[in-house]
Amino acid sequence: MGSPILPDPVPEQVQTDTVGAPPPRRNRTSARKAGSSFERSIADWLASRLNDDRIDRRVKRGVKDRGDITGVRTIRGGRVVIEAKNTTRIDLSGWLREAEAERGNDDAVVGLVVHKRRGIADPAEQYVTMRLEGLAVLLEGGFDA
Repeated sequence: MGSPILPDPVPEQVQTDTVGAPPPRRNRTSARKAGSSFERSIADWLASRLNDDRIDRRVKRGVKDRGDITGVRTIRGGRVVIEAKNTTRIDLSGWLREAEAERGNDDAVVGLVVHKRRGIADPAEQYVTMRLEGLAVLLEGGFDA
């Protein structure tokens, strides 16, 4: 008599349902890529919405950073600094300090932060945070260039 034929072993089950599972952790490379992609989507959306091809993602400059998006102006020509954030950890006061420092570096009239809404890809649906004084400047039309 030969040996009995055994059924193939059952493969390990792999979880394919990720609904409700925490998002995977980012490493430095994936975080940088996500940030760059977010900046690009915001710049492209603003350029299209405002019909202004001067609006673009700014090249990183290091110590004297001047914001992530360039070419944004108030209706009276004042520069607007935009700091874009795509992160799960919220640090509004830190982000606003950064935007204000960049506003000074760029000699802009307003600094603001555009931050990613988790699970929302549409650039038009992202959050904007700024100081109330900055909002008043925008509502006045900004300073003349």
